[in-house]
Amino acid sequence: MKRKTTLGVTALGAVLALALSACGGASTSQSGGSGASAGSGDAGAKPEFNAAMSQVFNPSDKKGGILKFANAGDWDSLDPADTYYGYSWNFIRLYGRSLVMFKPVPGEEGTSLVPDLAESLGKPSDDAKTWTYKLRQGVKFEDGTAITSKDVKYGVLRSLDKEVFPDGYTYFNDTLDLPKGYKGPYKSKGVNTDSAIETPDDQTIVFHLKQPYSGFDYFAQLPATIPVPEAKDTGAKYREHVISSGPYMFDKNEIGKGFNLVRNPNWDQATDPNRKALPDGYQVSTNVNAEDIDNRLLSGDLHVDIAGTGAQPATLGRVLTDPNLKAQTDNPTIIRLWYTSINGNVKPLDNIDCRKAVEYAADKVAYQTAYGGELSGGQVATSLLPPGIPGRQDFNLYPSGPDNHGDVAKAKEHLTACGQPDGFETNVSYRAERPKEKATAEALQQSLARVGIKLTLKPFPQADYFALYAGKPGYAKSNKLGLVVNGWGADWPDGYGFLQQVVDSRVIRETGGSSNISVRDPEVDKLLDKASLETDVAKREPIWAEIDKKVMEGAYILPGIWAKSLLLRGKGATNVFYSTPHGMYDYLNMGVQ
Repeated sequence: MKRKTTLGVTALGAVLALALSACGGASTSQSGGSGASAGSGDAGAKPEFNAAMSQVFNPSDKKGGILKFANAGDWDSLDPADTYYGYSWNFIRLYGRSLVMFKPVPGEEGTSLVPDLAESLGKPSDDAKTWTYKLRQGVKFEDGTAITSKDVKYGVLRSLDKEVFPDGYTYFNDTLDLPKGYKGPYKSKGVNTDSAIETPDDQTIVFHLKQPYSGFDYFAQLPATIPVPEAKDTGAKYREHVISSGPYMFDKNEIGKGFNLVRNPNWDQATDPNRKALPDGYQVSTNVNAEDIDNRLLSGDLHVDIAGTGAQPATLGRVLTDPNLKAQTDNPTIIRLWYTSINGNVKPLDNIDCRKAVEYAADKVAYQTAYGGELSGGQVATSLLPPGIPGRQDFNLYPSGPDNHGDVAKAKEHLTACGQPDGFETNVSYRAERPKEKATAEALQQSLARVGIKLTLKPFPQADYFALYAGKPGYAKSNKLGLVVNGWGADWPDGYGFLQQVVDSRVIRETGGSSNISVRDPEVDKLLDKASLETDVAKREPIWAEIDKKVMEGAYILPGIWAKSLLLRGKGATNVFYSTPHGMYDYLNMGVQ
């Protein structure tokens, strides 16, 4: 959908305002749990607004059928070493088992970690510099080969190669006690890595860190700990057929079109207390128009919009004014920030006053409306850390006027201070398949034009947005991507899990795939190191707020909104509930009615 005029934005806001008056609160009357069965008249199967927020909607243990998913863009990668979208981490558990995982249940209990491939959570020693895990007995790959600790080690080591796998995170690169200059098993073949990871026997894996970290179990739930058999590794091509360690394996995979999963005959329920494996398979389509996905969900032709970011603006008015359609929705608050990176690598944004001019000029109400308004977009953000992160503080260094439409006078003052009194030109990028991001870029274009800042819109494909374009410093600089429309959800719900990968300058990679686009501040890096070494939670949590303030003082990021979404619950899906750590529906134990 194209939204080019302020009138269109205002009209949508009016529709949402009408709908808000009828929203009410979350229903708590429904029954059922992850092991319950739906019956006639079961409240857990009655469509209601927010019916899947704190309990399981339409609970069932029925097996069979095909679950249908669709993605408005393409995957960054199906390879566990090279994926960083939240929906991918949610879905990957169907064909891959990491050492530990978030407990697949609704509510706050779902933020706790439980063993997956491992028998228990990690056993720390050496003041939390060493972490030991024991693998479950009897777990096999799809070809019947036994999974060993060496397969887990290999999976982690290959993920370190950020040239082959540019989209992945750098947690293991940053923290493991690796040999100097180690670049992964392809480029450093034969190098002894026992200083970082030991496998004393087939069931035991031991991680050695450069410095203590009490939260290493959060690292152990990352996709990189999914085992990879070295003999079957095909490098960058491995994404075409990942060898399954979970209940489903790839049947057909057409990059750019979609893929199918079928049952893995060598998965054993006795080794897996977390998965039900109800459907016979999964049918996943990619590069599907986002508004078509909404329509298919509402008609019953599709079960899940896999991106999990909620209904598109064009759908909201229709859904929120129809009680029957609204009953198919859930409205969670997410530990996520929708924001725009202000890239100081692009002149004149290397000048802090030019960056501050952007902060003041932005119309935050238009930003919010681009995502669907307060109900389905979220709350206007004044800093990075969303509500729900322990230690966050409320502050606002760049008040955007009494009505949040921007402070034009302050913006012009800073433009003069940076030597650009008449404004300047730069580009703003966004993910082409995401209508909300396009609307955001257009809203920024309009609001910044009031002070003479001229923006040219630059759409790029979702799959390679970070690897080849916005997250590749050289490309972003040479193509003058001064503003990068972006979003970030916590990798896990604490300050480190939210901040480190988007504000630490050391994660910026010239090869591309950088999740940090704009924050290059050594003081921020020092504060991150200080927090990671602090074992006292009461002393550690205030440091997250310090980091937040330091980033905002540098005007490296324009915060847009702390996210909410209006999720469409597909007809016919069972065991539907909102997953707090994933920020969307939990895909692990869904079934088909």
